[in-house]
Amino acid sequence: MRPRCIGAVAALVVTASATHAQPSARAASAEPPRLVVLITVDQLRADYADRFQRQLTGGLGRLYREGAAFTGAQDHANTETAPGHASTLSGRFPSHTGIARNSAGVADPQAPLLGGGGTGASPFRFRGSTLIDWMRTADPRARALSVSRKDRGAILPLGRAHQQAYWYAGDGRFTTSTYYADTLPTWVTAFNARRIPQSRAGQAWTLLLPESEYPEPDSVPAESGGRGYLFPHVLPSDPDSAARQFPEFPWMDDLTMELALAGMRELRLGEGPQTDLLAISLSTTDAVGHRYGPDSRELHDQVLRLDRLLGRLLDTLGAGRDSGRVIVALTADHGVAPYPGVRSSDPNAGAQRVNLTPQYETARDALARRGVPEAAFAFVDGMIGVDRAAFARAGVRVDSVLGAFATTVARVPGVQRVDLWSDLVRADTTRDAVARRWLHMFTPAFAPALVVTLEPYSVWGPATYAQHGSPHDYDTNVPVVFYGAPFRPGRYDRIVRVVDIAPTLAAVLGVPPTEPLDGRVLREALRQPASAEQP
Repeated sequence: MRPRCIGAVAALVVTASATHAQPSARAASAEPPRLVVLITVDQLRADYADRFQRQLTGGLGRLYREGAAFTGAQDHANTETAPGHASTLSGRFPSHTGIARNSAGVADPQAPLLGGGGTGASPFRFRGSTLIDWMRTADPRARALSVSRKDRGAILPLGRAHQQAYWYAGDGRFTTSTYYADTLPTWVTAFNARRIPQSRAGQAWTLLLPESEYPEPDSVPAESGGRGYLFPHVLPSDPDSAARQFPEFPWMDDLTMELALAGMRELRLGEGPQTDLLAISLSTTDAVGHRYGPDSRELHDQVLRLDRLLGRLLDTLGAGRDSGRVIVALTADHGVAPYPGVRSSDPNAGAQRVNLTPQYETARDALARRGVPEAAFAFVDGMIGVDRAAFARAGVRVDSVLGAFATTVARVPGVQRVDLWSDLVRADTTRDAVARRWLHMFTPAFAPALVVTLEPYSVWGPATYAQHGSPHDYDTNVPVVFYGAPFRPGRYDRIVRVVDIAPTLAAVLGVPPTEPLDGRVLREALRQPASAEQP
């Protein structure tokens, strides 16, 4: 299954062939960039730029019009936040970063949060290096700041680097963990003291544009678990409750951006002489998409608000510094599937809610009667992990059990395929995208014994929120956009991969990666030949 290109954005972008009137490569790249900005929009599907193109008058539209814009693929199967963020600046698939799913992402009880307010977090599971490591190898003065609503969104773009990373603790504060610092810096403490989420208590999220500008129906009971799916949406009047629910509202992105820009000013990022990195992960599109779905009026309004917010960011980056020495990359960690049974822009009419718990419990109970412990046959996120030694001690042939389970599960409506890992490693990955994306998830030593892939647009039940996590195009296809003087503006129809972002940025900076990468330099997006290659 080949990744699907999204349609041309005629009113939004120029074609790649129209780039010859741009300044020369030599003039555009006379001085090296002083600031690299990575924007990761959680759950920003690649097709949203097409869908809302007429109304994108801010930064998202500007990035597409004036940048080098590709449809990218998170070319791995378990399209979740942690694996996606770990690939953005590492240039490597989850099989090489060690971050294969959210549940085994950044949670770390040995790295408690400063001031409490959530689970401890660190990148201790992350393997290898990222762009900031390569930058510091070339110039130890290089600094990085990473900000997100989510801990994994702030941590994983930096890998294991001991730079500055901050995320929302859920009680109205941004914080970090003891992996990074013993105390919060004064500027973060001062920002938190403003109690911005609490000050929004009782405020309503209303439409940015007149209602006639939104073709989506507002009354869709499948949204938001069947409750509170009509505009306006109002924050609780209690300040503490408002702070907890704040991430469900577009203002969370505004708050994240405000902290990022405050940190940029405080740390004087991009003012040289070294090159610095600012990573911003915006999570509200994910929260809105999960709650209301990709075809909702809420999602439409959120993307328009994101567009305006990115416009303010670009204006700020261009003020008070040489904008020609700032480069920006935009991407996302994953997409999302529409609600089954809800009318969509996607062909989801036959989508199913799939629950394999009965089949798994039957197999597990049968194995328990034969002396196989429950932990030796674990089913998580559509994957079966086995303890072969435990099977051997019980005298049970694990391959026979796996084969029987695969046969049973394959008959369930909504299941597309069930693959033994031993069969996936022999697949033709140039033709079989599903197999390739599963193989990009795990090293052989940590691979599951069996994986289940649902039919396109089918989701795991009985959950009532919109889901992602499949190896299908609507979950894997995301934007990959480069903006700034070194890049050749245009719309490029070739599908690229998110792992290509880091080597392309490294080439522009002239900093060689310190290890082999899965990604490649996107030379067609550059005004002049790359000056740094991976080893």
